[in-house]
Formats: sequence, structure tokens, C-alpha cells
Amino acid sequence: MAAVALARGLAAATARVTRSAARRARTLPVRALASAPDSEQPFQLKPLPYPLEALEPHMSRETLEFHWGKHQRTYVDNLNQAAEKEKKIAKKSLVQLMMEQYKRGDYGPHFNNAAQVFNHEFFWDGMKPGGGGRPSGSLLRAIEESFDSYESFLENFKSAGAPGASFGSGWVWLVKTPLGLQIQFSQNAENPLVCGSGTPLLVYDVWEHAYYLDHQNLRKRYVDTFVDHLVNWDAAERRFQESSAE
Repeated sequence: MAAVALARGLAAATARVTRSAARRARTLPVRALASAPDSEQPFQLKPLPYPLEALEPHMSRETLEFHWGKHQRTYVDNLNQAAEKEKKIAKKSLVQLMMEQYKRGDYGPHFNNAAQVFNHEFFWDGMKPGGGGRPSGSLLRAIEESFDSYESFLENFKSAGAPGASFGSGWVWLVKTPLGLQIQFSQNAENPLVCGSGTPLLVYDVWEHAYYLDHQNLRKRYVDTFVDHLVNWDAAERRFQESSAE
């Protein structure tokens, strides 16, 4: 009986330790969860601007673990592997590599990996905990001038991704152009910078892996959630101001 009681006591203690460790893991900032950057690697997996669970319940920790921690990491690893074989790649920035490959009409692995990293970093920076709502200031005025009203913009921005022109895989962008703000869709790894179609302010990812864990095949629900609860209008406003100062 004493042995049984001891075994039960050890099992209970182990369970408490396991639960405690799990709670600590859930609250660790993303920088502690990400592997330490290798200073010798020319390309790095940029840390998220918030902890992995910070966007819940609207975007799950599991989605970020897979989408950022595994999917985007693969693009970064591919770039570093290419840099080992072609030393000139290691001397270029992400944007330089992306732009040069596209301009020469080479849409192969180097372009795809570099552009997908760029697009994903832009996507993460365009969200925040407690996001959504309406923009303000000069960006709101520009939206109203370009789309007649914020409500009209909202309808078009959502419909562009569900399904709209983006029936396949790609990205939906809010872009500043000489003619005003535009909603643009880019396929695969393309973006407004490489296409020369304007200055990107905001983007959401409509590749299926961006939303399937949380929303399965309900893309419209994902788009509504992004716009209503996740979008970081402060980041978009900052980009708008920076582009106006250039």
C-alpha cells in the first residue's frame, strides 16, 4: 500500500510539473521560442512582433507555429542553402535579391524564396493584438478619397480575398499609387514592389495554409477576422506617412 501511495504521489507531482511547464511555454515570448539566430547565416527568420499566442482567439498559436515557425522558416533555410552554393547571393539583401531576380525575368527558387519571406514579414507586421477597427488621420482621408467612403473600401478589400480575383493562391494588398490608393491582388510570390505597381501599405495572405488550421475552407470568415480583429492600422499609417515623405 505504501508503494502504491508513493507511486501515486510521484505521478501527481510529475503531472503538476508538466502542467506548470506547459503554462510557462505558452507565456514565453516568441523570441525565446524561436531558435537563436545564426550570425553566420546571411538570411534570418525575423522574430514576430508579438508572442505566438498574442493574436488568439482570432489567429491561433498553432497557426503561427506552423505558418511562421515552419513554413516561412523553410523559405529562409532555402535561401541560406542557396547562398552556400552561390556566394554572391549572401552579399545581397532580401529586397535586392527579390528585385534583381524579378527584373531579369528569373522567377525561380531564388525569387520565390526571397519574395515569400518579404511578403510574410509584411503580413506579420500588419497585424497586432487588439487590432481591427478603423484607420485614422491622413490614411483614412486617403481611403475616403480613393473609395468614396471607408465602408466602400471595406467591402472591396474583403471581397478581393473572398474570393474575388484571388480565387487562387496569393496576396491582397492596399497600395499607394500616383492615382490614389488601390486594392491589388498578386499571385504566388509577387508583390507591388517587384511589379512596380505602387507602395504596399497592408497585405493579407490568401494562401490556404494561412487560415486552414483556424477556419478550414472558410476563407471569407478568415478575411473578416483579419480585417475586423487583427489589422494593424497604425503600421499602415506609418508606411503611408513614410511614402509621402519620400
